Amino acid sequence: MFENKLSYAQLKDQQDPLKHFRDQFLLPIDSAGNTLIYLCGNSLGLQAKKTSEYLQQELTDWATLGVEGHTDAKHPWLPYNEFLTNSMAKIVGAKPSEVVIMNSLTANLHFMMVSFYQPTSTKYKIVIESDAFPSDKYAVESQLKYYGFDPHDGLILWKPREGEKLCRFEDLEQIMNEHGNEIALLMIGNTNYYSGQAFPMKRITELGHQHGCLVGFDLAHGAGNIQTNLHENGPDFAVWCTYKYLNSGPGSLGGCFVHERHAKNPDLKRFTGWWGHNKKTRFNMRHDFDVLPGAEGWQLSNPSILSMAAIRASLDVFESAGFENLVRKSRQLTGYMEYLLEQLKNDRIKIITPKDPDQRGAQLSIQVTDADKTLHSRLIEAGVISDWREPNVIRVAPAPLYNSFEDVFIFVERLKEILNKE
Repeated sequence: MFENKLSYAQLKDQQDPLKHFRDQFLLPIDSAGNTLIYLCGNSLGLQAKKTSEYLQQELTDWATLGVEGHTDAKHPWLPYNEFLTNSMAKIVGAKPSEVVIMNSLTANLHFMMVSFYQPTSTKYKIVIESDAFPSDKYAVESQLKYYGFDPHDGLILWKPREGEKLCRFEDLEQIMNEHGNEIALLMIGNTNYYSGQAFPMKRITELGHQHGCLVGFDLAHGAGNIQTNLHENGPDFAVWCTYKYLNSGPGSLGGCFVHERHAKNPDLKRFTGWWGHNKKTRFNMRHDFDVLPGAEGWQLSNPSILSMAAIRASLDVFESAGFENLVRKSRQLTGYMEYLLEQLKNDRIKIITPKDPDQRGAQLSIQVTDADKTLHSRLIEAGVISDWREPNVIRVAPAPLYNSFEDVFIFVERLKEILNKE
């Protein structure tokens, strides 16, 4: 199906119906002005060219209108988050009422756990994958401590089997069968940051619900990468950032999903703030809290307009490209990278990410025997930006909006040259 030739990669790029989107992004360059091979969108996505235009519009409206920009800006600030909702809902597979842009990822995780971690004296444990992103682990441990539970007892880790790198669903089933009556929450990173393994969200959700547990997902490495189908898969909540595959800039706002079955539950605990109040009376300042229905009811404060402008710039590109088209190209790019790495026939190289395209997104995690971070440094010197994770893994992610088949080919060629010199 694939060919290990530069001419083949270039032909694939010529035939790519999405190839023009690459020109809508600013690609990093080295000191000599050469374009770098950027395969790090799983850590920080590239800047869309229209981002500066969108930001400048808000700066101009702020300069010329002051506070009146809330209502009179070209894109009024009061309802600004609503400009993002439909596009974001398509990307994560949710209804618009189930999605809101607010806060940052870990803050959103804590706010969601206020509502969806409901421990009792006997049903209080939390399940996460053993190699979850550290911030997730810190967050759930602190929630356990807040309620007076010992994390060593209250946190259950879903682990790969000895000698393996990936988690097996049947092992999670065993955990639930043994401890389901003690577990209050399953909180899984739907696409693991280290291995790149994408977990079966629907099966996990159904399993958790069968045991009377609530279920949430961290989509930091899923949103904008794989189709998470949140509404159909049915978790109680999900959180994500927007600065990785969604290209919104470092530290930009995060996203939040609350399934519609919780939209009007008056008994659900939550921390509240004025931005979650009824929009018609929000500024009257004298009313008791009147919560908005849906995910918007979890908002606390008015969000950063500048951050949302950058998100809108990226989402507009996604809207033009069509997310299903991007997922299709992503599978082709990642499959091509996998093929080329296997063609190296180098015993030092092992891809720990699942081979099944349904169990991964754009990222391939490459374990390199007897390697340390100097290998990563040599790749940078060779004009390739990837991501290093201790002890010996290079994470590479060909993002379909701005990466090409030629990028993938050149990366593998440069990796081969470096390995041959060692």
